[in-house]
Amino acid sequence: MNIRPARINPTSMTRSTCPYCGVGCGVLIGRDESGTVVVKGDPEHPANFGRLCSKGTALAETISLDDRLLAPRINGREAEWDEALALVAERFSEVIANHGPDAVAFYVSGQLLTEDYYVANKLMKGFIGSANIDTNSRLCMASSVAGHRRAFGTDTVPGLYEDLEEADLVVLTGSNLAWCHPVLYQRLVAAKAARPAMKFVVIDPRRTATCDIADLHLPIASGGDAALFNALLAAIEARGAVDRAYLDHVNGFDEALSAARASDPALSGLSDEQIAAFCDLWIGTEKVVTVYSQGINQSSSGSDKVNAILNCHLATGRIGKPGMGPFSVTGQPNAMGGREVGGLANMLACHMDIENPAHRAAVQGFWQAPTIADKPGLKAVDMFRAVAEGKIKAIWIIHTNPVVSMPDADAVRAALEGCDFVVVSDVTDRTDTAKLGHVLLPATAWAEKEGTVTNSDRTISRQRRVLPAPGQARHDWRILADVACRMGWDAEFSWTLTSEVFAEYAALSGVAGVQGVDFDISDHAAITPSEYAGLAPFTWPQGPTKKGGRFFADGQFHTPDGKARMLPIVPRAPQSAPSADYPYRLNTGRTRDQWHTMTRTAKSARLNQHLGEPYLEIHPLDADALGLGAADLVEVTSPEGRAVLRVLLSDAVRPGEVFAPMHWTAETASAARIDALVKAVTDPVSGQPESKASVVALKRFAASWYGFAVSGQDEPAPDAPYWTRLRSSSGWRMELAGTEAPEDWVAYARTLFNLPQAEVATVLDPARGGARIAFHEDGRLLAALFVGREPIALARTHIVARVGTENAASVLAGRPGADAPDPGPTVCACLNVGLNQIREAIETGRALTVQALGETLGAGTSCGSCRPELAALITRFRLPEAAE
Repeated sequence: MNIRPARINPTSMTRSTCPYCGVGCGVLIGRDESGTVVVKGDPEHPANFGRLCSKGTALAETISLDDRLLAPRINGREAEWDEALALVAERFSEVIANHGPDAVAFYVSGQLLTEDYYVANKLMKGFIGSANIDTNSRLCMASSVAGHRRAFGTDTVPGLYEDLEEADLVVLTGSNLAWCHPVLYQRLVAAKAARPAMKFVVIDPRRTATCDIADLHLPIASGGDAALFNALLAAIEARGAVDRAYLDHVNGFDEALSAARASDPALSGLSDEQIAAFCDLWIGTEKVVTVYSQGINQSSSGSDKVNAILNCHLATGRIGKPGMGPFSVTGQPNAMGGREVGGLANMLACHMDIENPAHRAAVQGFWQAPTIADKPGLKAVDMFRAVAEGKIKAIWIIHTNPVVSMPDADAVRAALEGCDFVVVSDVTDRTDTAKLGHVLLPATAWAEKEGTVTNSDRTISRQRRVLPAPGQARHDWRILADVACRMGWDAEFSWTLTSEVFAEYAALSGVAGVQGVDFDISDHAAITPSEYAGLAPFTWPQGPTKKGGRFFADGQFHTPDGKARMLPIVPRAPQSAPSADYPYRLNTGRTRDQWHTMTRTAKSARLNQHLGEPYLEIHPLDADALGLGAADLVEVTSPEGRAVLRVLLSDAVRPGEVFAPMHWTAETASAARIDALVKAVTDPVSGQPESKASVVALKRFAASWYGFAVSGQDEPAPDAPYWTRLRSSSGWRMELAGTEAPEDWVAYARTLFNLPQAEVATVLDPARGGARIAFHEDGRLLAALFVGREPIALARTHIVARVGTENAASVLAGRPGADAPDPGPTVCACLNVGLNQIREAIETGRALTVQALGETLGAGTSCGSCRPELAALITRFRLPEAAE
């Protein structure tokens, strides 16, 4: 059945912000006629104007309390808050007294609200006296920060979202915008429809869904971006496109140009014709925006790639003007806010510099702090190495899952296992990292907490509370402040309201403004609780000298001499090189409907339906050479770790390169923590890991049996060399495989489902290795297991839907009867439209365009992120027209 949007009762509507990516979409949270919480896009929010992606659309399905951490725990037992807070304060104080402030660390997250981030940063840098606070934003945006600071003097995003729509050319490099930032992608699609002459270039080793709008796709070699943008800079000068007047505001042009001329464009992996076509478009189009994301940043030369892009915009003066400029799109809802408050180990609050004595004095004086960190702290990779070496003896991890998301993740797990004292603040204890915590602190989640976030174009928006805090959960800023008070700093951490934290932060930004820094929201320094409650989205800065808008069109920068800096860039290949032992290069990234390590998205059954298994995308030529077929399992190994993934044949990847999603954890799969394969190589400037260029070996996983299983609400406990486990619309679904078949499949299934006494119906075929088992109670299906010697071809959506229904034994057919058509695997998650429904509409001629599929089935009419897939299905299933 298709899902149709619920109607919100306007009297119970609350404006808030989506907790997923850095687009920062506004949402309306309310209740429908039955009292059920529903979420819709806010038509008045400047980021999305009512649009939401599949993840945002499903937010109301992720607020259940079934896996929530509801009380503090100490070494596995529940404890009172006073005991837990006292223990954290005591242990941190002891370590500081005995080993110094650099023996403790905070590892925080872009999931934190700005007020939470601010308190954590204040405690660590101003009162503990160390800069050992870093954030998981180090893994996604640190190279952009470094590039901005080197070029502009500050971490400033020059433009606004509307520049993407006003541009005549948008270059998307290292960004699968259609899947990772779907609402921005749909804004571009709408802009193209309004102005068909608008052009798009997509630069990506893979042919991604974003290529659906590309006029030119450049399948660049891994690490080849700097070579391409150096070629562009050289062409800009050769064709007379340099803005000489703007260069009066820029240093370093000659050196940057000399380096660009000296570099080899062939390192891009592109042909001369492809490079020329790109240069023709870029140079010949004044209103150009270059959008970049993780494909640029997650590199051992990510900072240089960013500066190679910035060099081209500075050389032409195409920056800070409508429809012009570089544009970094962030991955988390408050990665920008974390950067603003100094959540990175090498920055102070409000974009002030930790290396600058005047900035340190200003912050210390404002905080009236006993000390101030005077040197950068350890960045994420080095922080966990220091934990492993015993140099950091106490660490507090807040709303992030480094045992899954950090490179060389097995080493991170081992480091935390050996650490003297690990504190974890989170909404759930069901993460790989939480399982290693000595103290677990229950925090409020989205829709329970309140504060602010900053999106990719510097818009600050409110997240608002609409649900009560469950159990004993507390706001993160409150938890941090309570520990600070117990460490002896009561007066400095004595806020009682979130609005008071925001007001202090805004006031400090005014101090930064006086120092000549870009970030200043001091117009809000005297904000009252009622004003904070009604705070509308605004774009910073909001201070005495500037109100919102763009930066740098006037040539005024935040460097000591007020000029921008172009840097000489020498392209560098990824540090890991393919070899005979590890011949394939591994690219990693996100899928359309999941996010980070799935602690929120995996609670929604419909988000689990599209690409609901960890997979390896591999070119058919490579698969043939390895003897891999579609739906086989493949063992992926690197010098750091191992994974077992489902084979997905695709010519969207280049031969010699493979792609795997980074979402899966030890909670959801047996061996799919992809970052366990990734080498902990970092950019020397930003400290950001090279997450997209490790090398791996591949071989077929020699399974002797494959299985598919479904069950009701009781969570199953899979025991097999390969398994995945996800929530379904009726309970749970699992994929299974093993190297040795159990002697008794019924006994195995009873253990899997914990159904020792349930009635059972079976179809067993020992000679062929097949087994189909259905457990039932009074004819109602409780669980089912399907096993075969080859990957199981079944109507999975149909089988999932049968759990809890009557006539249990009929499920053993594995397919619906003729009177109950199977919708097939989900393509449109927003409206739950399946592949078979789409195929039937195409083959019967009812819908032969994406628009027609939307009108007929609703597919693609909500967030639109499935539209590229719909277009591909039309090409695949449309019947050839008969000859005349």
